[in-house]
Amino acid sequence: MHSPPLPPLPESSEEQRSRLLSLLAGRAYRHGQFTLASGRTSNHYVNCKPVSLSGEGLALLGRLLLPLVEPDTAAVAGLTLGADPLVSAVALQAALDGRPLDALIVRKEAKGHGTGAWLEGPLPADGALLTVLEDVVTSGGSALKAVNQLRQAGYQVRRVVAIVDRQEGGEAALMEAGLELRSLFLLEEVAAASAPLHPPTLSAP
Repeated sequence: MHSPPLPPLPESSEEQRSRLLSLLAGRAYRHGQFTLASGRTSNHYVNCKPVSLSGEGLALLGRLLLPLVEPDTAAVAGLTLGADPLVSAVALQAALDGRPLDALIVRKEAKGHGTGAWLEGPLPADGALLTVLEDVVTSGGSALKAVNQLRQAGYQVRRVVAIVDRQEGGEAALMEAGLELRSLFLLEEVAAASAPLHPPTLSAP
């Protein structure tokens, strides 16, 4: 049985943002008791991959993230795995807009064979400016790992662009490293949009 066709993508950025927020609220956010990658416990869980790996989600993310990338950026980069679809979507949207912009994937550890590379993709010239993309910023650790590898490789990084800022100290940690954080949404926005979709279960009397 064939799935019904998707509606056309909204034309305005405001409508695109609203649609993306709806997707995140319905597919990426959960409320409960969770242990995060940082080791912290939280009542909020955000996994953007069901959105960022969907066709509609990719199209929306490419359109909405690209304007947050610095104009003189040579490439967008991010730590695998969460940033893989993001850098691809943004580079594709840039090409559709006639803007030269490549995508780089930062490995979590050096390749164990061949060149032993940390970076995958078309490498820009030494000293080029890159923008780091991230799906969710909590402590900022994943973004900082990507930034450190890129800086060690001889590139400049001034900005991190995320889908969701969890508002748990990540922005301050990035600022200490000389980085600006720009995000599409705050955690509180996603949680508020999700509340009507996931009402709390009432226990029986």
